[in-house]
Amino acid sequence: MKPTLILATFILFSVNIAISQKKSFQVERPQNELSHLAIEMPNLVLKDVPFDVTINALRRDGSISLEFTGWAEVKGLRLKTASVVTEFNKTNQFERGVTTIHNAVIKELGTHTVSIETNGIKAEAKVRVIPGLLSILPPLFAIFLAFVARQVLISLFCGIWLGSLFIYNYNPFLGIMKTVDTYLVNSLADSDHATILIFSLTLGGMVGVMSKAGGTQGIVQKLSKYANHSRGGQLATWFMGVLIFFDDYANTLIVGNTMRPFTDRLRISREKLSYIVDSTAAPVASIALVSTWIGFQIGLIDEAFNSLNVKHDAYLIFLQSIPYATYSILALVFVFLIGITLRDFGPMSSAEIRAMSSGKLLREGAQPLTDSSALDMIAETDTPLRWYNALIPIGTVILVTFLGLYFNGRYELGEAAKTARIGQIFGAANSFAVLMWASFAGLFVATILALGQKILTLDETISAISNGYKSMLLAAMILILAWAIGNICVDLHTADYVIDLSRSILSPHLIPFVTFVVAAFISFSTGTSWATMAILTPIVVPISFTLPTEAGMTAYLSHEILIGTVGAVLSGSVLGDHCSPISDTTILSSMACAADHVDHVRTQMPYALIVGIVAILSGYLPNGWGFHTYWSLLGGFVVLVGILFIIGKKTSNTNSHV
Repeated sequence: MKPTLILATFILFSVNIAISQKKSFQVERPQNELSHLAIEMPNLVLKDVPFDVTINALRRDGSISLEFTGWAEVKGLRLKTASVVTEFNKTNQFERGVTTIHNAVIKELGTHTVSIETNGIKAEAKVRVIPGLLSILPPLFAIFLAFVARQVLISLFCGIWLGSLFIYNYNPFLGIMKTVDTYLVNSLADSDHATILIFSLTLGGMVGVMSKAGGTQGIVQKLSKYANHSRGGQLATWFMGVLIFFDDYANTLIVGNTMRPFTDRLRISREKLSYIVDSTAAPVASIALVSTWIGFQIGLIDEAFNSLNVKHDAYLIFLQSIPYATYSILALVFVFLIGITLRDFGPMSSAEIRAMSSGKLLREGAQPLTDSSALDMIAETDTPLRWYNALIPIGTVILVTFLGLYFNGRYELGEAAKTARIGQIFGAANSFAVLMWASFAGLFVATILALGQKILTLDETISAISNGYKSMLLAAMILILAWAIGNICVDLHTADYVIDLSRSILSPHLIPFVTFVVAAFISFSTGTSWATMAILTPIVVPISFTLPTEAGMTAYLSHEILIGTVGAVLSGSVLGDHCSPISDTTILSSMACAADHVDHVRTQMPYALIVGIVAILSGYLPNGWGFHTYWSLLGGFVVLVGILFIIGKKTSNTNSHV
């Protein structure tokens, strides 16, 4: 048998194997016969990046345990193990034993066969090893193409194909087939993804009815009495973004679709509108006391502390970490400062000057994600412009979302709901299902209002709904591609590679800073903030809890680093999300605001990066040395004001454009 075909030979009979003069596994002699042996491991791993190997053994009856310690190496496969005991659990007439070997590392590229053979039973598993650098190329390639070609559909598809090429042994034809029949199909097969699509399409149908019935124009007419200039329009949009704090998807779609006709009249560019919408949605949802984000994060915190066997209150830890979500807080502040000072810089300044001077809300050749001519249907001249025909459906969506989160959360918690906090109840709810209920409720109410007041006929209502659905088609295609490239990143272990690169530079004082940077990069590369939080929280919370204590730091400083790290995970995920053109929330912002997606990312990125750098310098670096976060936030505010007045310039005036 070739050395490359052997992982280890153990289970049941005592065996001594000499492998390149390395230590061997010691296996206790069994008394009973195995009936099944299997190896579970990834089909593809990265060179020098740790992964897990699981050994499954099935036998008929009796008692046996497997113990092994130390090191083993088989032709480039290196296993570092602690003492492991495999217990066999009774399953009918069979007993099953499972051993997981952590931190296995393969140090040679190519295809390897891992083999175990004992007592006449043999198990094999093939694994391909590729360079770790390849794992980050697909998202980076898609991002590069999006900026260069300004064709997000083609860019995303090419990124997926490149990843599929790496996964399927560099076969270009198999790669493109798997891109279509596996990754695109699996994007829709996920129930949460399907729910988001239905929610988005249905909300588009609701806005179509509101617009045709004159409700959207009624809101514009009402708001124009109080904000008839650019400053008022930007601040009104910011206020609505802060007001709808319970979910970032609902925030983006409601605020963008509702405020777009209003800001268009005020000659606020679509780039600026999508920036305001995007930079209020996730930041406010991530730091609100009650939201769909909070429950998710609390669950991750709770699981991380359970792994440490430390008594804790996950919700209290989260509440303490809110002031340390420096980027999210400063992002909200920066949007407000830009609105009130009317100062911009970089590509956003050019966009605002274009819109204000020429009335061109989009650049020449721009490709807005929605068909605004269908979505912004102008009501007939004799249609009454009643603001409540839009506000009532929107209010219905908000109310149903709140009530749905509450009652669904209580149902999911069962008896535990009697003592649960409101945040825990909201967090336990199926937020995707609730949002879908809310969108259908809003569409139903909008339809009843239009028909009940005889503003629209049934045929006209159905046509408006259909146009609203159609206007979301392009965005739906981009969402599917964005989810597919996210699945590519999972299969290529992109996050594992990034995390492995960052491990060597972690020190107690730098944990919040490094966590923020790594979270931002993972979120930027994968396009998902929730997956980033799920990946990093179980890793960085134990590190931030144990390293400061081991270094002899005071209890106060150790706690500051811990909660600062929790805030850094959440806030860094939001920063990467804001900068990534493959992020679903960034795409939804472009969609809801009918903006060119690449233009939205290109104009928003400088603002997001500026705020991120300020958050690092005023918050995450000094926090690691015990500098209190309230002083950090105050310092960040002062710096952002200074930046606007030093490099920003006035791009709008306060004259009415309505």
